[in-house]
Amino acid sequence: MSKVAAELKYSVEHEWIAADGAGPSTIGVSAVAADALGDIVYVDLPEVGATVTAGDTCGEIESTKSVSDLYSPVTGEVTEVNTAVVDDPALINSDPYGAGWLFKVSVESEGPLLSAAEYAAANGGEL
Repeated sequence: MSKVAAELKYSVEHEWIAADGAGPSTIGVSAVAADALGDIVYVDLPEVGATVTAGDTCGEIESTKSVSDLYSPVTGEVTEVNTAVVDDPALINSDPYGAGWLFKVSVESEGPLLSAAEYAAANGGEL
């Protein structure tokens, strides 16, 4: 069973968001999604300065099994991109809630988000 980080919020498309209210929010994909994708070999992320819209695609994640769209859970401006994960996409598999984060957004508004408990219950994850 895949780990779901209790302190995060989640989109139905499997992205997580860490928001402390003190700056840009960090976005990544859940361990549930990483496990389902298999070995991730490529990521296409939005550029710094780009505006992302909650619920819209903003990139892609490619694994040895498939290519999946990346959706933004929030609306706002991209302030930082994790270049380490672009160089080594396997970080998403090995540490989806840490070193495998994807990008940061100065949030204007959130899309519909699930609590960790709601996300785990809907996706067979484990808190």
